[in-house]
Amino acid sequence: MKYLSVFLLLFSFISCQITETLTINSDRSGSIEVYSLRDENSFAQLGRQDFGDEKFIDTTFTFRDYIVKYQDTFVKFNKADQALFTEHANVKMQIKLDPIQMENFNKVAFEFKNIEEIPNLYESLGLANSLKENYPIYRKSYKIKYTFDGKVFKRTLAITNPEKFEKDKKEMDEHEKIYSKYKVMQSYTLKYYFPQKIKSVSNSNAIIGSDQKSLSLKFQLSYCLKNPESTNLEVVLE
Repeated sequence: MKYLSVFLLLFSFISCQITETLTINSDRSGSIEVYSLRDENSFAQLGRQDFGDEKFIDTTFTFRDYIVKYQDTFVKFNKADQALFTEHANVKMQIKLDPIQMENFNKVAFEFKNIEEIPNLYESLGLANSLKENYPIYRKSYKIKYTFDGKVFKRTLAITNPEKFEKDKKEMDEHEKIYSKYKVMQSYTLKYYFPQKIKSVSNSNAIIGSDQKSLSLKFQLSYCLKNPESTNLEVVLE
């Protein structure tokens, strides 16, 4: 099993902290990054203390790099799959796994001119692995859409594959039962930065920054994975 496959398996919700950071500029361009950190203390509690068996990895690439490098594989996929790969072409990815320093994370980032250009970044690493290894296409059971008209920002998550979602949910329930006795770190945080002051936020748990142009919203990761639509958000600017 190659490093991408292994790394994806390591980032189960049991011992992971995910931060989604979105910045929107005054011209409506911006950037988004999804940072996934494996909490080593949690990982050790779960009986995974074999850090010495892990190999050092520190690699940065764009999806376009993979399309070029694995062009022979790329052309074997059907047109719809090729279009999906191309949609992620400008996504930048970094994978770091350091068993000595016990630092394990991945970053998936995208710069946009129009917010609706953002692909489903939560699929990017899986898709890159599908292309690299010539595996069947990896898809999440949901899709996230972002919109911004200059005044109103919306983050809308919709379930696109109910059957897969229910299957994943059952697996998460089973994991939770097994690991419920452990005190593990698992969080999902949204950090958003806007070009104007915030007038209102649909989720009352959001913490607005002192500049009134930013917000932070934190969830329990396992709850989000089983209730992903709870992360839907609407922000109205002044």
